[in-house]
Amino acid sequence: MKIDIAQIVIKTLITVGVMNYLRKYFETAVRLPQWDKVLKYAWIAAIPLLGIAYTFSMTFIIDQYLYLLLLGVFFIIYKSEDFRSSRLLLIALSPISIYIVLNVFFSYLTPNFYKEYSSFFGFIEAFSVCWVIGFGVYAHKQNKRERLQKLKDEEERKILEAQRNALESQVAERTAELTNQKEELENTLEKLKATQDQLIQSEKLASLGELTAGIAHEIQNPLNFVNNFAELSVELVKELNDELDKDTLDKELVKELMHDLTQNQEKINHHGKRASSIVKGMLEHSRKSTGVKVPTDINALVDEYLRLSYHGLRAKDKDFNALMETHFETPLSKIDIIPQDIGRVFLNLFNNAFYAGLQKAKLGINGYEPIVTVSTQYLAPPSGTGGDGSIVIKVKDNGTGMTDNVKAKVFQPFFTTKPTGQGTGLGLSISYDIITKGHGGTLEIETKEGEYTEFIIKLPYL
Repeated sequence: MKIDIAQIVIKTLITVGVMNYLRKYFETAVRLPQWDKVLKYAWIAAIPLLGIAYTFSMTFIIDQYLYLLLLGVFFIIYKSEDFRSSRLLLIALSPISIYIVLNVFFSYLTPNFYKEYSSFFGFIEAFSVCWVIGFGVYAHKQNKRERLQKLKDEEERKILEAQRNALESQVAERTAELTNQKEELENTLEKLKATQDQLIQSEKLASLGELTAGIAHEIQNPLNFVNNFAELSVELVKELNDELDKDTLDKELVKELMHDLTQNQEKINHHGKRASSIVKGMLEHSRKSTGVKVPTDINALVDEYLRLSYHGLRAKDKDFNALMETHFETPLSKIDIIPQDIGRVFLNLFNNAFYAGLQKAKLGINGYEPIVTVSTQYLAPPSGTGGDGSIVIKVKDNGTGMTDNVKAKVFQPFFTTKPTGQGTGLGLSISYDIITKGHGGTLEIETKEGEYTEFIIKLPYL
């Protein structure tokens, strides 16, 4: 049998070319370095096999070796987990794999049958080669598209991850800033509380309303702003964290949330500084009293502060006039009190009484004249209870009166019905604390809207 050396050499070169292509395409040098060395030099064995085939006229030896060599390459690729996405290309190898198995089987076991139908096996071989080429081109294009898409997805993932990390860093910074601002606000509120306690013991509470006019309104506004913007910022951070947890980020929404968060922090900072400056002003105007109780003539103290209040209001408004009626019980034993503190309570109540009369006078009611009535009375202890009794001081005006809603809030800190700059909202709150906490007494209100208001102080003999 004559051997066609040229045909065998061409098959060998084609086989070597296909192997090298597959090695580069599947990157076996990186992914399967041990098998790559075998594949790189396995074709060399075809040289001695070529000599044997030529010497003994056994053409099928070199053919089977080349086929089995390619089949081994395909099997290695299929078994590797890294090449799962390239299985489509291996489908193209199924016809030639079947051909190799049939060729080996019939050429060895039934050589006569193989020779008789050699043309049929040649047809199968040609079909297998065409199938490999056609399907291989299709699979290559498909795999290339998948690779490009995978690279694109990976690039987008890296970009999103970088953006996520950057946003998380910014959120962490903003959260830290909000935490610091919250702590500053809490410190401010603590200072405010400490200031209020100092105001209760202040030596010159009589003039505190003049020195800190409008302070309640001024400090209430920035505190409200700070609280509102802090709550909004917490909600924005929550929305931002929820957006960051999503697989796909809405960049425009994130930018909008970050913009709103930045604006809130600027406003919190602005109003926080404003509140802090007001607190500093309150601290500067507050001074401690001696805190020592001494026997005091209540009638004389009431009369003194009643006249101080009236003349103080007259100094502001020379057109203001009011009648002052006093009903003092005499004789009245002295009572142990802190005269500076109780005097400030009287001054505050008198100022409010005159102010209510002034507001009603502005309504232009015919025949109306503001009247402030002050009375003192000794109240004996209930029978069988013992003790020394108490002193009751009543301050009544015929002014505008109060609604039930105002009456319920009148002793709350910073609550005032006066226009901005004319009331601090601290006077009645501090007065209540001085009477109840500082002297163990009571401070009550009786009022009727549009007709009158009466404050009733009860100070026990201790």
